[in-house]
Amino acid sequence: MTAWYLTERGRYQEAEVLYRQALHIREQQLGLEHPDVARSLYSLANLYKEQGKYEQAEPLFQRALRINEQQLGTEHPHVSYPLNGLANLYHEQGKYGEAEPLYQRALRIDKQQLGMEHPEVAHPLTGLANLYLEQGKYEEAEPLYQRALRIREQQLVPEHPDLAQTMHDLARYWEALGNSEEARTLYTRALTIREQALGTHHPKTAQTRTRLIALLHAMGQHEDAAHLEAAHSEQRTHEEEQKAHPEE
Repeated sequence: MTAWYLTERGRYQEAEVLYRQALHIREQQLGLEHPDVARSLYSLANLYKEQGKYEQAEPLFQRALRINEQQLGTEHPHVSYPLNGLANLYHEQGKYGEAEPLYQRALRIDKQQLGMEHPEVAHPLTGLANLYLEQGKYEEAEPLYQRALRIREQQLVPEHPDLAQTMHDLARYWEALGNSEEARTLYTRALTIREQALGTHHPKTAQTRTRLIALLHAMGQHEDAAHLEAAHSEQRTHEEEQKAHPEE
């Protein structure tokens, strides 16, 4: 849990040390082919993917997938985790032809094993939607985004980071289609959640803030954009002052 917490807050180096320690312990205590080893492999691979270290991430995802398929069966819900991780990895590298069947397989497993409304189903749904968005397949992307958003709104707490991710991605969709008002609403909601759940300086928070500011400028709402930039700058200054002069 500590490593996950550090990852969520962008403290990747600290998280990597803990993930590697956990992997080593599990390999020593449980053997190289245990499903818990696969879980550690997946976590470490996902950490590398978040940092763009694709060459380090890919073999870990592949090994985790192989272990879970062999030890748990090809249709086990835990197989969908490394499937989705690999799909995200290929997606980010622009390997759409390799990513799509992995997303589809993960989606099929999750729906069959967990049910149509389970929160895990939203992961491959969002992945596929993003894939179609980047290929300009807008009619295929929208229903997947809407379904993922509905599932997460119904199944997750309102401040959950996964909900913010779907809002951010759906905002990108509306922005691409020229619906700036809808995009602004979703970016704003996503930014509020990410600031509260992840912190103001997390890479994902910064990502949403940057896109919202750019959108506001594109809409001619320069004053609102400047206000958002100033509020963030003020928050950063305040936090730096607190670090420099902590209460005794």
